[in-house]
Amino acid sequence: MKDKVIFGPAGKPIDFKGKAFESPEYLGPRGLYAFEYQSTYGVRIGESSAIKLRESAERNGVLMSMHCPYYINVCSKEEEKIDSSIERLIQSAKVGEYMGAYRLVFHPGFYSNRKADVCMDLAKETYRRLLLRCEEEGIEDFTFAPETTGKRSQLGNIDEIIEMCASFDHFEPTIDFAHVHARGRGILNKKDDYNCIFSKLEDNLDIDRLHCHFTTIEYSHKGERKHHTLAEGDEYGPHIKDLLLNLIENDWKATIICETPLIDQDALRMKKLYDSLI
Repeated sequence: MKDKVIFGPAGKPIDFKGKAFESPEYLGPRGLYAFEYQSTYGVRIGESSAIKLRESAERNGVLMSMHCPYYINVCSKEEEKIDSSIERLIQSAKVGEYMGAYRLVFHPGFYSNRKADVCMDLAKETYRRLLLRCEEEGIEDFTFAPETTGKRSQLGNIDEIIEMCASFDHFEPTIDFAHVHARGRGILNKKDDYNCIFSKLEDNLDIDRLHCHFTTIEYSHKGERKHHTLAEGDEYGPHIKDLLLNLIENDWKATIICETPLIDQDALRMKKLYDSLI
């Protein structure tokens, strides 16, 4: 891989007129070497298109990841919802294997007025069932990547994500810095504010390449409200420069998926800033 830190959009580039599985043909020549395919409303890409996507990504030096459906709750109070969550993750893993996705990103679920440790225990039991199903289905090349969540009602603060990933093989974190910022009601305001996150990751996990999401974000006392563009960063935060300086100074390899409304355009802005700092 050319760069220690690479950038790309969450979904098909805004101005690209081709099919989603052809997106790497557009991204690679522009220096965007990451692409997170969005299956947030269901896995709708078939085997043939997924394989074409992998081939396109390989030709253009683009690292693939996939965002699994939103309709996942690994700690639901309802057994049938846990069962359906496992099935959606299995379906994602199968398609992710076809497309060569190195991370399968998902939101773990909701506390639903229960204690956090109760939800964590239930999540871990769900993950044990999930990994057993992967073995039974013959799925071999997969890495589930639970994401830090942006609302205080959701399972998935930084400590919970680290605990999940430290407890199981085939699990690596997705650190959504906007979600951390919003959940903490604006805690990432300067470069040093990131130190606690990186220290926890270094102390508890052996990460080769950190998978990240980034956007500026509007929040309320309950957490995440709305994504904003990089140009609106002074009003909403957090600031991408602070993150990039931490990654550079600590010699991290990272993939940064842009989730602003200008997914690929702001990804290019991130890359331009990164190139000016190294």
